[in-house]
Amino acid sequence: MKKIVVVLLLLIASSAAAQLNLADIMKGSGFAGYEPRDVRWSPDGQHVYFRWKLYNEPVETDFDTYVVNRDGKGLRKLSDDEEKDAPPIRAAWTRDRKRAVYVDDGDVVLWDGRHHKLTNTNDAESNARFTHDEKHVSFVRANNLFVISLEDGSIEQMTNIAGADDKNPLWDDKKGTPSQEFVKAEEKALLDVVARRAKKREEDEAKKKKEKPIKPLKLEAKQTVTDAQLTPDGKYVIASFTTEAAKAKRTIVPSYATESGYTEDLPSREKVGDALPVTKLASISTSNGDVKWFESGLKAADEKKEVEKPATDEKEKAPKERDVNFGAVQFSEDGSKAFVSLRARDNKDAWIMAFDPATAKGRTLVSMHDDAWVRRGLPNGWMPDNNTIWFVSEATGYAHLYVVPFAGGNATQLTSGKWEVNEVTLSDDKKAFFLTTSEESPYVHHFYRMALGGGARAKLTPQDGWHQAVASPDGTMIADVYSYSNKPAELYIGKVQVTNSPSPEFAKYKWIEPEITTFKASDGADVPARLYVPSNWKGGPAVVFVHGAGYAQNIAKQWVFYNREYMFAHYLMEHGYLAMDLDYRASAGYGRDWRTGIYRHMGGRDLGDVVDAAKWLAAAHQVDPNRIGIYGGSYGGFMTLMAMFTAPGTFASGAALRPVTDWAHYNHGYTSDILNTPQTDPEAYRKSSPIYFADGLKGNLLICHGVIDTNVHFQDTVRLVQKLIELKKDNWDVAIYPEEDHGFVEPTSWLDEYKRIFRLFERTLK
Repeated sequence: MKKIVVVLLLLIASSAAAQLNLADIMKGSGFAGYEPRDVRWSPDGQHVYFRWKLYNEPVETDFDTYVVNRDGKGLRKLSDDEEKDAPPIRAAWTRDRKRAVYVDDGDVVLWDGRHHKLTNTNDAESNARFTHDEKHVSFVRANNLFVISLEDGSIEQMTNIAGADDKNPLWDDKKGTPSQEFVKAEEKALLDVVARRAKKREEDEAKKKKEKPIKPLKLEAKQTVTDAQLTPDGKYVIASFTTEAAKAKRTIVPSYATESGYTEDLPSREKVGDALPVTKLASISTSNGDVKWFESGLKAADEKKEVEKPATDEKEKAPKERDVNFGAVQFSEDGSKAFVSLRARDNKDAWIMAFDPATAKGRTLVSMHDDAWVRRGLPNGWMPDNNTIWFVSEATGYAHLYVVPFAGGNATQLTSGKWEVNEVTLSDDKKAFFLTTSEESPYVHHFYRMALGGGARAKLTPQDGWHQAVASPDGTMIADVYSYSNKPAELYIGKVQVTNSPSPEFAKYKWIEPEITTFKASDGADVPARLYVPSNWKGGPAVVFVHGAGYAQNIAKQWVFYNREYMFAHYLMEHGYLAMDLDYRASAGYGRDWRTGIYRHMGGRDLGDVVDAAKWLAAAHQVDPNRIGIYGGSYGGFMTLMAMFTAPGTFASGAALRPVTDWAHYNHGYTSDILNTPQTDPEAYRKSSPIYFADGLKGNLLICHGVIDTNVHFQDTVRLVQKLIELKKDNWDVAIYPEEDHGFVEPTSWLDEYKRIFRLFERTLK
């Protein structure tokens, strides 16, 4: 009888294990559920709106809009008509947060509890904002700023800007050659109708000039107005201009499987170091059209030149202004002051500058410098007193909150410690900050309230894990998208769970909370890692996953972005592998020094951490050092190639998914931060690009890449394949996915890719 019971228990255990299969895992959110997104409160604080999608809906189905009551009850999906009247996701709001304006499908929309189209044109409008009196809305159309009255709907054009090829009688030279002028004069003399119409046109033009004598501004070739806003006093338009470089070249991404049956080209980007767009900021008078170009006062005398040449005249010898990119000009709530953020084109400096619309001159309030690169995307804004600016800086080595007087003076640090401030918002009553930080641990994010002057923070999210919270307008409740290591993200209102996203099949499986640990790298640093150890582990093969994106965090008590890989680790455990992932050098969440640890050498210290991880697994966890595999996508694919090419013998096999093979072919913003540019720092690119080390391939390599990848171009894999052929390398293979971009969409593509990865490990590590 005991034998029968044992057999039944084994059958039950076997049946439970069989529930986990690659086909389910590779459904991704179609198995684990879709995360609620775009969470926002209604202005009265009585409802929460968000976008969500059920696990069993087709991949191509859009997210729907849902609403739930303040008490977490009454969840329902909105109809298409109701969805139009939901509070907008991204909009400019009035100061009382009761009305909003935004652009939808190229038209300006006002929301006041219902949506109202303010424009309905064939032209595309953008950058909708309320004017300071909140009785008008400004927007950009065809390179000009317009203002529409909310009382009578009248529209006024505030600028007189035309494209380089546009014709405008205010500046076009109407005088022709002597022959043309003779014919024109004769036509007026001979034909009365021509003479009368010419006279009417001249009178109309003269009337327009008298009514609104705004000087015209003609754009340069390939120049556009990317943003424009009216100053609170209405005296100036602050406009941002971008001029595309004449010789810049965009990459062609061919798509072969198309509706037409013909190969079609997809738009893509330039490569790093190519000619960059020129950005300018101007203050334009609304009374006469006078243009004053912004002067930062930042000199470029010590800036590194791509090509050194002697100055030929005094004008050229004079120091030029530093090449910078501009953020949007931000006005204080009372409209009396403004500041603008700037970032140097060489990525090593950033500033917050007071901005005077009358003179278009800047005054430095905050300077940030990093010998590697200044971190992008650090937020800032106005304090309620209209005299102080808050901002986030890595001045101490970690991202923290500061305030600085607009009048000038030293900044005051409001938070401190070896942790990061991740998000900052002001409460609706402007009496406190809401902060999301990692102060308890780099592996958790909590939501706090803090007084405007700093000091003690009140934690509003008691559960350990990862919180993305939004406070209600009255500040007494939070809507929180919360997840944990083995629990997908769900929406909570207070303590009430609103959504239940995973499929029933997902819920049946016992997902583990992987152990978070650290190991010592060869330079003494503690590297964060997670381990997935099979039950009754007595040694054997291991697989290391390397996350993508470079600056991202994967070791955390959250339902991570790489959740397919989390689930695949369970699948590997079931088949006798110890699985591991790690936050190598340059991962997010660990401060400035960790972030910049790869400056001028991708595949240097970061790869060193991965190699050290393999050694640690062998020394501390009974892993066979001859049976370790590695895989990852994007940056993780690049790291896999570097491991297989430059760390021979460390990994028996590797799967590089959509990998960068040559950084000189990647985009400018990301790559130039870390490696400078190919023409100024060729050494950094050569020692960081796998294609230069392909001759070092040892072990077994699989490369997988989507053909219509507009991020890491399929060309990267094509060039590497040709190099491997020329080097007469064996034991490598490549799989292509004709209908996939950088992030795969189709579950069948994911499944095919991971079946190949698993077969590689089964064949080479077992």
